[in-house]
This record gives sequence, structure tokens and C-alpha cells, in this order.
Amino acid sequence: MTAVVGTPRVVLASNNAKKLAELRRILQPLVPGIEVLGLADFPAYDEPAETEPTFEGNALIKARACLAVTGLPSLADDSGLCVDALGGMPGVLSARWSGVPKAEGGDAANNRLLLSQLSDVPPERRTAQFRCVMALCIPGGREIVQAGEMTGRILAAEHGGGGFGYDPLFAADGYDVSTAELPPAEKDRISHRGRALTAMAPVIVEAMR
Repeated sequence: MTAVVGTPRVVLASNNAKKLAELRRILQPLVPGIEVLGLADFPAYDEPAETEPTFEGNALIKARACLAVTGLPSLADDSGLCVDALGGMPGVLSARWSGVPKAEGGDAANNRLLLSQLSDVPPERRTAQFRCVMALCIPGGREIVQAGEMTGRILAAEHGGGGFGYDPLFAADGYDVSTAELPPAEKDRISHRGRALTAMAPVIVEAMR
């Protein structure tokens, strides 16, 4: 993508292609006239380690690093799956729960481990929440945080080929299918990221004035 000179711009601080596509799909209609860029639009840099124990802390780490490199308003998310029967885990460790790198099949390994850990947990106790925190860092030092949550349950097996991460194992409240089986527009409407971005969009628009 080539940036349009003179157009207000915001950068999504992610190199995850599937996540970036989802974030752009949700955000662009909410911020008309603002160009939504990704990290691939800039020279590569070493992304900071996600060392904080909270979603908010890790989202701020990523947004601050992106702002420092690009000089543009930078938006980062940190999201994860919080399973009640596991005391809220994997939480901030969701992407690396199994210890297998994403490039080596980490998503599949994470799903297998989660199913194994819940193998003896009955359906009524398999409640969980997808949580997302969005952090926006703006030149001049302003930082804004918004959160979103999608409640539901963990299924007994994977279903569907859409989405990414734990989507094939998660059914949102009120649905009999996994979020990986939902049409993108329906998933965006109810998802943790959709809710966090909907709350953040007016802030982005105001910051660009």
C-alpha cells in the first residue's frame, strides 16, 4: 500500500496478516477519510517483547514502539482468551500458550493444548471470554485505551475454517456455531476487537482534526 500524501493516517501496529485484515475491515468504515496503514507500509523494526502482565500494558508497549518509529498516531491491540475453568488463563499468554511459535503451527498447538486441559470439564463449566484492549498513542504524548469483550464457551472440538487463533473452539453467547463459522460481518459486530475498535473510532477521528 502507498500512503496518500496529505491524508490523515493511523498505523495498526501488527505484522499478523489475519489480525491486520480483521482490524482494517472493522476500522476503515468507522473512520472515513483516514488512511489505515500497517507495519508492512514502513521499514521493518524489532517489535518489543510483550512483557506486561495485562492486555493494557502490552497494547501500550506496541503502540508506543510504533509511534516512536513512524511518528504517526499508532493503534495496537492485545487480545486473548480467558477461560474460567483455567482461572482466566491463557489470558495474555494466549498466542504462546503451547510454547510453539506461530510460524511452526502455534495456533493449532494452542488449540490442542486447550482441548486437552479441558477434556474432563463439563459443558456448563467451559465458559470463557475473548478480551481485547486497544491502545492509541498520538504524537505529543496523548494515550487512550479502550476495551472490548465477547463472552461465550469453549467447544469440545474445532469447527469452521474462518478467523484465526482460538476462533474454531469458541462459541459466543447466543450462537450454536464457532466464531470461525460466522460470516465476517457478523463476527465483527459481536467480537471483542469490534467492540474495542467501535469505542476507539471516535477518538481517532477527533485526534485527526
